[in-house]
Amino acid sequence: MAKKIKWSRQLNLFFLLVIVISLLSITCFAAFSIRQIYLDQTADDLLGKAILTKQIIGKNFSIEDPSQVDVACKRLGHQIQNRITFILPSGVVIGDSEKDPKYIENHGDRSEIQMALAGKESRNIHYSHVMNIKMFYVAMPFYFQGKIVGVIRLSTSIEKINQKLHAIDFQIGFAAFIIASLTSLIGLMNIRRINKPLDEIIAGAEHFSKGDLEFRFHEFKSDQIDDLAKTMNQMASQLMERIQIIMNQKNELETILSSMMEAVLVVDSEEHVMRINKAAEKMLDLKQQSVEGRSIQEVIRNTDLQQFVKEVLNKKNHVEGQVVLYKDNSELFLQTVGTLIGDSQGNMLGALIVFHDVTRLKKLETIRREFVSNVSHELKTPITSIKGFVETLKDGAIEDHEKANEFLEIISTHADRLNAIIDDLLSLSRIEQHGEKNEIVLEEGKVIDVLRSSAAVFFNKAEEDDIIIDVSCDENLVAKINATLLEQAVSNLIDNAIKYSEPGSNVLVKAFSENQGIVIQVIDAGCGISKEHFSRIFERFYRVDKARSRKLGGTGLGLAIVKHIVLAHGGRVSVDSTPGKGSIFSIHLPKITG
Repeated sequence: MAKKIKWSRQLNLFFLLVIVISLLSITCFAAFSIRQIYLDQTADDLLGKAILTKQIIGKNFSIEDPSQVDVACKRLGHQIQNRITFILPSGVVIGDSEKDPKYIENHGDRSEIQMALAGKESRNIHYSHVMNIKMFYVAMPFYFQGKIVGVIRLSTSIEKINQKLHAIDFQIGFAAFIIASLTSLIGLMNIRRINKPLDEIIAGAEHFSKGDLEFRFHEFKSDQIDDLAKTMNQMASQLMERIQIIMNQKNELETILSSMMEAVLVVDSEEHVMRINKAAEKMLDLKQQSVEGRSIQEVIRNTDLQQFVKEVLNKKNHVEGQVVLYKDNSELFLQTVGTLIGDSQGNMLGALIVFHDVTRLKKLETIRREFVSNVSHELKTPITSIKGFVETLKDGAIEDHEKANEFLEIISTHADRLNAIIDDLLSLSRIEQHGEKNEIVLEEGKVIDVLRSSAAVFFNKAEEDDIIIDVSCDENLVAKINATLLEQAVSNLIDNAIKYSEPGSNVLVKAFSENQGIVIQVIDAGCGISKEHFSRIFERFYRVDKARSRKLGGTGLGLAIVKHIVLAHGGRVSVDSTPGKGSIFSIHLPKITG
């Protein structure tokens, strides 16, 4: 682990770095500015000398005899200690204070010469092949009789300029060094003065970290440090108050958990028991002291409960389910609700499981189902007798044959309806009982066979109503199903679709695979259903349009049967509909696993 640097040293290094960067920036800016100023002054000086040179050469200048220009350049260059060059518009050098013009190359490509020939004063820095050094040049046009007949160029060595600038740069750098040293020394002294009360703050913070919340800081001379000390004293007081509040809340929670009728089990993310209340101790025959910190698999020998805990920990939302415990040679039915618990940052800490004993309700539910089944069987016999008697009356002699037949038809219709209701009730009861006990056998089978068989039953009825039934399904689509029950569910949906569709419309029965499983849909273009009915449409005897439903011969149990058949398959059923545009009833079946 890297060694940590003290705060005071870090602060001193930071200020030193700031000072050095600031002074370097200022020094570089100053050096650059001075260089520009010096170059400008040098250019002005050379321009002044160029004007003087132009006046002197102009007195003796002759187009017929330009040789005098070279003589004048050499004489004046010696006097002003600068190189003077006279260049014709063609670029030919006819005068130079340092060299023989015959041996100097054409200067027509020089930028400063080109600008001067254009009538502008110019300056430039570039390497001189004649002098073999880098030079600073100033050029101006030379007028004779109102025309530019040449260029006068003065130059000086850049090396001389740099020597003077280097001396100035050294002086600036030395001054910056002195300033940086003095500033750093003053900063170090101030940091050491600040560091002492900070060491006291750190020592006091260590008291707080060890749980000594009664420790208090004394008053400091520095306003900021004193404010910090007061804040930390206030923080310690607030922490003491909050700890006391937490302790009180903990005691209250313990009291609540102890008085709850429901059993409560708390596990961590690794499925280790953290807490159980008294109701859980009694229900599960456990003791808090003996199970705390142990895994759920060690504590409770119940596979369903262990699996439920895993499911709660693996899901983000709360989970509901049922668990059966065997205690004292009897079954204990528990309604279980599990939810995740986490900290303020959203990190999962574990799960809270609440058990509610629903054994009594379970027994009552069983009694209710048996009662419905028994009553249905009892009603079926007299209804059959009534139906036979009605048939006999229809064949007998009655004074008002027309009226009698009308009544008998009504009686017969109601008898048929009661018979259908009883059949549906029996079917529904069987499906519920077998589904809850997992007695319904599911085998792999082709979905297309179920759809075709279901649709075939209604082809004649659909043809009478001028309705076309289309079946769409992949031939190889396979699901784990009870073919007989699933065919009954799909048939109920097709029957409803035909009843509520207009003549000339289509009913589509299709199945397809999706990520979550397999979907079977019955789609019609009938009257549709409003959204407020969606949540209750699969309840027993719930009708959207009671008058029309009874008129069409519905028992009110068809969709309830569909729902429970699908639940027995481990799936779910849903509806999507728009009034006036039709309905889509969907059966969602799980995919085949393992």
